[in-house]
Amino acid sequence: MPNKSKRQSLKSKQSDKKKTIQPLPKRRNGHLVFSDYPEFKPNLSPKQIFQMGSFGGTYFRPIDSSVTNRHHANVHKEFPSDWFKGLNESKMVTSSSCYETLNKYGVRAGSSLKDWEDSKWIIEQDPYGWFQWYCRFYLGRRTKDDQRQVTRWDNYAGEVKGRWLRNLVGKIKKANASYHDPSISPVIRQGLQQWAYRLTESDFNKKMK
Repeated sequence: MPNKSKRQSLKSKQSDKKKTIQPLPKRRNGHLVFSDYPEFKPNLSPKQIFQMGSFGGTYFRPIDSSVTNRHHANVHKEFPSDWFKGLNESKMVTSSSCYETLNKYGVRAGSSLKDWEDSKWIIEQDPYGWFQWYCRFYLGRRTKDDQRQVTRWDNYAGEVKGRWLRNLVGKIKKANASYHDPSISPVIRQGLQQWAYRLTESDFNKKMK
């Protein structure tokens, strides 16, 4: 039986842990809303990203991480099984070979895990990178790394700074094409999808003003 001080310490730690869990986001005006990070406005959930076809089926493949110095496998099992409903998990979630034809736009997008590790973009708590962080953040986990990861998203796909969102809109405008024409920059579209964003008519019109 732990003494009083130890019980108090344990209770304090449990209380602190509870504070790091937030409710699932709500959807408003097409975007997911995280009350504690209002500037973070992705519009795709982790489930949607998998179901639409992403990462060539390789995201949660077994890896030997140079960040943790550990082997990681079956990491996807920590997430809700319905995220992967109807998917061939060995080919569409944990494959060691990339099948770009499985991606929504039929192209490969993004850098390798090694590139991310070499660039110091990955930290030990999320050895697979940004999308692993997003899956956990979406489910309510909060950590000291959240602001960095939210900022990375904003620079990539955000309404204000998102360079690849601006790039895609510019290419669509130049081609005088529809906002959802898949022939316009499929690689950028695939990349944005893997960063939890899909261009919508509303967002496109807003950018065109």
